[in-house]
Amino acid sequence: MNTIKTIAFVLFMAVFQVTGLSAKTVGNTINITPQPQSITVSNGTCSVKGAKIICDKSFGEKTVAAVDKFAAALSLSCGTSKGGCRISFSQDSGLKPENYTIKVTRRGIKVTAPDRNGVLYAIATLKQMMPVAIYGTEPDEDADWTIPCCTIVDGPRFAYRGMHMDPCRHFWSIEETKRYIDIMAVYKLNRLHWHLTEDQGWRIEIKSLPRLTEVGAWRNGTMVGHNWASDDGIPYGGFYTQEEIKEVIEYADERGITIIPEVDLPGHMVAALAAYPELGCFGGPYEVRKSWGIANEVLCPGKETTFEFLEKVLGEIADLFPSEYIHIGGDECPKVKWENCPDCQARIKELGLEDDERYTAEQKLQNYVTARVQAFLATKGKKVIGWDEILEGDELAPGTTVMSWRGTIGGIEAAKKGLDVIMSPYTYCYFDFCQSRTAEEEPLCIGGFIDLKTIYDYDPYEGMEPGTEHHILGPQCNLWTEYIATPEHLEYMLLPRMLGLSEVAWTNPELKDYDTFLKGVREHQYKVLDAMHYNYRRY
Repeated sequence: MNTIKTIAFVLFMAVFQVTGLSAKTVGNTINITPQPQSITVSNGTCSVKGAKIICDKSFGEKTVAAVDKFAAALSLSCGTSKGGCRISFSQDSGLKPENYTIKVTRRGIKVTAPDRNGVLYAIATLKQMMPVAIYGTEPDEDADWTIPCCTIVDGPRFAYRGMHMDPCRHFWSIEETKRYIDIMAVYKLNRLHWHLTEDQGWRIEIKSLPRLTEVGAWRNGTMVGHNWASDDGIPYGGFYTQEEIKEVIEYADERGITIIPEVDLPGHMVAALAAYPELGCFGGPYEVRKSWGIANEVLCPGKETTFEFLEKVLGEIADLFPSEYIHIGGDECPKVKWENCPDCQARIKELGLEDDERYTAEQKLQNYVTARVQAFLATKGKKVIGWDEILEGDELAPGTTVMSWRGTIGGIEAAKKGLDVIMSPYTYCYFDFCQSRTAEEEPLCIGGFIDLKTIYDYDPYEGMEPGTEHHILGPQCNLWTEYIATPEHLEYMLLPRMLGLSEVAWTNPELKDYDTFLKGVREHQYKVLDAMHYNYRRY
């Protein structure tokens, strides 16, 4: 090899060993979202058509089933032929949780991982290296089913990589919920925060409190657009039975996703009050709320029956969901009723709560609610997550996780106090915001502006005090649905912004490049979304 060719070859290899570049090798493009931590491309290709796929049985039945499902999808998509390569999945307990390696040679593909999620993410990566027919239900035997020889060493930056779903303002069927989970799995997200209770509808069956769904799951109308005085007069609602909940939990688990349920308390409880008005400060009457916004009607913590109610609800939910966390809300709880409620004021006196320079007695009363609920859930082996308002009042018990939504300040403060944090600031992570600064260019939304680049550029460590970063579990984006009434609209608001979130949550920041990411989205990921029949916004 002469000097000029040697220099050219060295430069060529240097380019392709940089993670995240779209590598073109013998007609194959390596285009993976989120970017792996390391890709090294070598000469040659491997044909996966007719591949023999084997899995180390030591992974367990669920992992073997996931590999079998991948094998069936590959066989359906590309057909069978003689001489296909061998794809093996082997367990390596020395790797970190959720990590994996892929070694592609001309003769075959070797995948190693320590656990089921690592295997699932390796499969997700392999599928992104294949023709998009792998995501569909129709074969494409004429496609190029070869992938470039390469070595991928990969694992997530953050353990918590979350999306939020709101079926309360508008209700989403089990099938649409599964589609939401499906697309999360493609891009290696692993937590679904399921917001199941709200002023506008109670969405989960509680067997010991049947009126929550008999009454609380239905409203008599819905405001129209941004007209707060309007009411379409059309009855609206729905709920999930506990059997349906179990079905969704299992479906998500098969895809490496843990569902974290939310019961928002003590505010955002009008639907519950409509069903059980005695739980309010003054007994109602209450009506499931037809407009959006914040209601002054909240649970009464001065009554012991309120805590009996919460323990019934949370007890059934704790038994139903295997997640180690339950989200207890805590946001946007006006105190005006408590200030005038004899029961609440008696409780404040009993507890010796007083106003100080930082917090009112009523704010401290909410902290008392949080502490009691947390103590109860601890008996069920559960930890709590709460919106950042739970920081108001006395110190939180160890083990509390704060979800910082009112910007990043709450998360920064919580981390300083030694509490774990999920970063979900509305300035970056609210997918109900418009994707254009010109609202007229977008379908109906709440307002604001967050586009694909906004979420892509977010770093969950932004503003953190040095030495506290380890308390950041990861990021989450939220999709509230006040103004989103159809599955097509839901998917449009989710995609492709969720792909930006996936790279924030997965890829080390020094490896990220927006222009390269956007090129990959346009050239490959849109085709993936098309193959899976998702609606999405084009950038």
